[in-house]
Parts: sequence; structure tokens; C-alpha cells
Amino acid sequence: MSTAGLFHFPRPLTRICPAPWGLRLWEKLRLLSPGIAVIPVQIAGKKDYPALLSLDENELEEQFVKGHGPGGQATNKTSNCVVLKHIPSGIVVKCHQTRSVDQNRKLARKILQEKVDIFYNGENSSVHKEKQEAAKKKQEKKKRAKETLEKKKLLKELWESSKKEDNKVI
Repeated sequence: MSTAGLFHFPRPLTRICPAPWGLRLWEKLRLLSPGIAVIPVQIAGKKDYPALLSLDENELEEQFVKGHGPGGQATNKTSNCVVLKHIPSGIVVKCHQTRSVDQNRKLARKILQEKVDIFYNGENSSVHKEKQEAAKKKQEKKKRAKETLEKKKLLKELWESSKKEDNKVI
């Protein structure tokens, strides 16, 4: 008797979603249900600020310089660090987060766009408001952690004092 007859293998798995894998969720939903209007929703971890000021390429000065930091020859000897300067405001952004020049250019433009928005809109910019909310949440979290620690210390003291009283009774 062969071992192939003992095992039952399922049919090859097929994709449940007929849309291509590279599409975003809302694009897949639009393909699946063309009669329904789908609104793009911000996915967790993805920053998307539609209200940010757009950057004019004529107002930007771009340089490529040698990188620095860990990574050895791949970063220290290649000019993949991007330095962007917004001429009207004088804001300079230096981006060397990846080894790819193209990715660094995109990241530098996003960072510069956020900084220019904060420069012109000040406290009214969406980036500034989001940073303030994050700082507020962090403070609240620290406060709750401190309160919890104090409660634990108090409970430990009460526990130890009750043990001492129990030992005295005996």
C-alpha cells in the first residue's frame, strides 16, 4: 500500500479576493462593489494629510550628499543622503533613512511638506495638532503608570503590615 493513499491533501488554495494583491483596501472594495461609493480610509500607521500645503518643485533646492552612520560601504561611500531646502521659508531637511535615493527623496519631501505646513499654519496645522495629541496621550499614560505603581506600593505596605499583625497575635 502506498503512502499517498493515506494522506488526503486539499485542492490547491485559490485567492478569495479576485482583485490584484498590490491594490489598497479601498481600491479592492471599489473593484468588488462598483455600484457603491467607497471612501478611502486612513490605514493605521499611514500618515495622509490631504490638507497640507503642496510644494512647488521650483521652490526646492535638492542635493545628494554622502551618508553617515552604520551600514558600512553601502551608506558611507555612496551619495544617497538627500538634503532638501525650501527656498522661501529657508527650511532644510536631511533624509538618510534608507539606502535608496528614490525612497529618501520621497521621505524628504513628506518631511519637508509637514515642516512647511507647521511653519506657515503654526498651531492650526494638522501635523501640529496630531503631535500635541500624541504628547498628551503619552503624558496621560505616564500619569496612569505612576498612579498604578503608587497603588502597588501601598498594597504591598498594607500586606506587610497585616502579616506583622498576624505574627504578633500568634
